[in-house]
Amino acid sequence: MALFDDAPVEKPVPHRIGEDLGRLSIDELTDRIALLEAEIGRLREAITAKTASRAAASSFFKS
Repeated sequence: MALFDDAPVEKPVPHRIGEDLGRLSIDELTDRIALLEAEIGRLREAITAKTASRAAASSFFKS
């Protein structure tokens, strides 16, 4: 049993899709754009790696 019965503190989510953006400043919106663009780049890299892996496997099993 825990020493204290406090609820665990949840970390704030940097961005939620569909969230009301009216309360955010221009700087906060700019920061979120940068965060999302970095995530898009990471996703594109993952797609490239998976495509290359799939092509290599396909080439191996066709021969």
